Amino acid sequence: MMPAGSAALLLEGLAGLCAGFAFGLLYFKGLWWQVRRFEAQRRPLVLIGVMALRFALLGGGLLLAALAGAVPLLAAALGVLAGRWLVMRQVRRVMP
Repeated sequence: MMPAGSAALLLEGLAGLCAGFAFGLLYFKGLWWQVRRFEAQRRPLVLIGVMALRFALLGGGLLLAALAGAVPLLAAALGVLAGRWLVMRQVRRVMP
């Protein structure tokens, strides 16, 4: 049987990983959307707003993870990288 402290640490890490993955998906999908809109030269003020929103969401999510401790922060960072990997995989299928 796992000690209570280890179980809590495991749950914190898992929560950080899932949250980081979600934030990573949002951030990098938003970046991909923004790049395609930038190429079309549509509404630069909207693009600046989307960029600020992406930064704020990711920064806020990582700040919350940091306030929870080192394990959730590291797990969230790993989740962001996993989300980036998934979005890049999808982008490579679309791009020639």
